[in-house]
Amino acid sequence: MLHSARRQRFRRFVVLAASLVFGISTGLAADSLRVGIAQADITPPVGFPIAGYYHERLADGTIDPLKAKAIVFRDANTEAALVVCDLIGIATDLSQAVRQRASEKTGIPATNIVISATHSHTAPDYMKELYLKLGSEGQEPLRAAYIDKLINGPVEAIVKAHATAKPATLVCGSATQATPVSFNRRSVMRDGSVKTWQSYDNPEVVRAAGPIDSEIALLSVRDEAGKSLGILSNFALHLDTVGGLKWSADYPFFIEQTLRKAVGSEVISIFGTGCCGDINHVNPRGKVRNKADFIGNSIGESIQKHLPQLKRLERTDLVVKSRLVKLPLQDATKEEIADSIKILDAANRKEKVEFLDHVTAYKKLILDQLRHREPHANTAAHITWGLSRSLAGVGETLPVDVTVMTLGSDVAIVCLPGEVFVELGLAIKQGSPFRTTLVIELCNSVESIYVPHRAAYAGGSYEVTNSNLQPGAGEMLVETALGLLREAASGR
Repeated sequence: MLHSARRQRFRRFVVLAASLVFGISTGLAADSLRVGIAQADITPPVGFPIAGYYHERLADGTIDPLKAKAIVFRDANTEAALVVCDLIGIATDLSQAVRQRASEKTGIPATNIVISATHSHTAPDYMKELYLKLGSEGQEPLRAAYIDKLINGPVEAIVKAHATAKPATLVCGSATQATPVSFNRRSVMRDGSVKTWQSYDNPEVVRAAGPIDSEIALLSVRDEAGKSLGILSNFALHLDTVGGLKWSADYPFFIEQTLRKAVGSEVISIFGTGCCGDINHVNPRGKVRNKADFIGNSIGESIQKHLPQLKRLERTDLVVKSRLVKLPLQDATKEEIADSIKILDAANRKEKVEFLDHVTAYKKLILDQLRHREPHANTAAHITWGLSRSLAGVGETLPVDVTVMTLGSDVAIVCLPGEVFVELGLAIKQGSPFRTTLVIELCNSVESIYVPHRAAYAGGSYEVTNSNLQPGAGEMLVETALGLLREAASGR
């Protein structure tokens, strides 16, 4: 991939040099930005495993289709792509395959391509099938065929968006989600601990353990005639509002339906999930859970009402910066793996297993494969998600990318791995030198699972239990993102 990136950079240098020396046109003026938006279907077939929980569930139908939606930015010097998929997470194996193929087909450097997941829990549990496919191991033909579709879909969307990119007007800003649809799901208890998913009817609850982020950051793309082509939005709210055994993109589907009624039936709504590792849709003070249509329509209406107030970008020069960060991993001992296998076997036999014990056991099997060149167990025999070809035996740290894309002095798109706590996203927004900053989680890698802030580890509970990282890893992401934003803003 590195050699391919060097060839791409050399090819662009030759084209640019030729345009300067011999007057050959590159097709792009030095100060022009072209934007392309496209989508592809990635809906799995009936019978494919559905994600989100700790046991196999097979889909029996479709509520609404799953999509890969791409936006490509191109100017005379730089190209970048962001593709958001209706998936629960992006395995590093998947991101590497998509980025390499898309780079080969478009010339966009692989480091300038980001693939993100919305975190729908009614999307495919594809990681074991991808693992088997990449290892040329035996699997059901239906499942193998879907893995081809899963890889090709985001690539197709990027290639089409790249090919159809054209001059566009960009407007940006942010709306406020006034109707309550998001809530911090962690509560401080009277004994000083923190627990997830508590009702405020419980007298032991003191208060919410953290804030929410009510901002909907927006970047709208219009053609030269003023027609809306696409709207990139960013809001911090977990996607687990549908349930059942049918494929669904969850509430972002209804955001798009609302926006299409307001601005045009062909507009593509690209929803980048904000930092919501500790945020969900359940009001701890209420008895009724908001449903996907209510949430999506409400967010869509908030966006639609604010569209006339968005401000045009006067400068659209594109800067892309990416940095590899090595996040410290927890460990898994031989004894822990033996105990974990017993717990997972008991759960598979439908025996009663404490939920957090089940979560810990599953996590330890993932860590076993990541940390050890010779794992203590045959990991693929015990788990379905978390398997990785590219990260197997990686050692004490998890290598992840942090990428920022900036447009002029107004817009920054920050792309982070994992399920990131809202406090970390807010810290990036607070320190960003750009007027509108979209912080999108679950980009290019999901193997960290949750990314709590340091203080959350003292409180404990589900999200901390279900993190592969050591305390301080989340702050490393914040420091890296802010450093890249400062470099982009200062022209370094």
